[in-house]
Amino acid sequence: MEATVARTGTEGKTWGGGSKSPLKSSYGKLMMWFFITSDALTFSGFLAAYGFSRFKFLDSWPIADEVFNHFPFLHGVDAPMYYVALMTFILIFSSVTMVLAVDAGHHMKKGKVTIYMFLTVIGGVIFLGSQAWEWKNFIKGTYGAVETSGGQILQFVNTDGERVALKDIAVDLDEDRVSHERKNGLWYTTDEKNLTTYSINEIKEGFKAKNNILVRTLENDENGAKVVLSREKSLVYMNDRAVNVVEGANLTHNEYGPPLFADFFFFITGFHGFHVSIGVLLNIIIFFNVILGTYERRGSYEMVEKVGLYWHFVDLVWVFVFTFFYLV
Repeated sequence: MEATVARTGTEGKTWGGGSKSPLKSSYGKLMMWFFITSDALTFSGFLAAYGFSRFKFLDSWPIADEVFNHFPFLHGVDAPMYYVALMTFILIFSSVTMVLAVDAGHHMKKGKVTIYMFLTVIGGVIFLGSQAWEWKNFIKGTYGAVETSGGQILQFVNTDGERVALKDIAVDLDEDRVSHERKNGLWYTTDEKNLTTYSINEIKEGFKAKNNILVRTLENDENGAKVVLSREKSLVYMNDRAVNVVEGANLTHNEYGPPLFADFFFFITGFHGFHVSIGVLLNIIIFFNVILGTYERRGSYEMVEKVGLYWHFVDLVWVFVFTFFYLV
């Protein structure tokens, strides 16, 4: 049976979905909008779940300025949110270059499309590298903490309220250390594949010897600040409740606060990073097609516009992720 292909309008664009093109849009662009709409609902569900979980643990949720305070090549410098803001700027700027590429395509300017697509790809690659660097620091941790038998995270500060790292507390006890397993560990622990840098006994003994170190809980006081215990109460917490050292974050332990924070961070930012990776791959394919003159021969750069819609969506989603995780 011979297929019938209908052409619409004076532009002569092919519509594959029927005899009449809705909204004067091609089939490919309309399908991209359908995909973006469904994906937007998916991200909305994830962010809504994050919001409900944060509200449930409002009094113990981590402070973003303390978690995301790293900047490349500036070791030991407290730079809260600076690098995340730079990542966001780079991704938004790549959206601008994509707009310029689409506009150049409308005017059939192959050279400019090539340049702007190249800049868009570079922006996406830099963002992905930056996100991987953020993950590395989040997993590795900054200060470290200890955990109670009930799963409560205890952090350390000095008498001036400044965070203190485990390395500044621990003493060397020269003790034999064995990884916790279900058969020989404490009843609430999971299998521990790697030993922490310091044992809980080394932290306890070092804490006793340093009178200017206090325990800070994740609970908020009436002013919204984390509760810092007195020296006497700090000693009680360390002697009677501290049972495990926590360094960094994973899906079961998190030095910054409730494990749910790490779970959502890995899942949502990872899901967004997956979308960015797909976008970078598509942009690279489009970039080489532009160089080869594929769209010049077709007489249309609509494929650049369709991929551009996806890239703008990825950028917009990051604005919401950035707001939920880093700003609110």
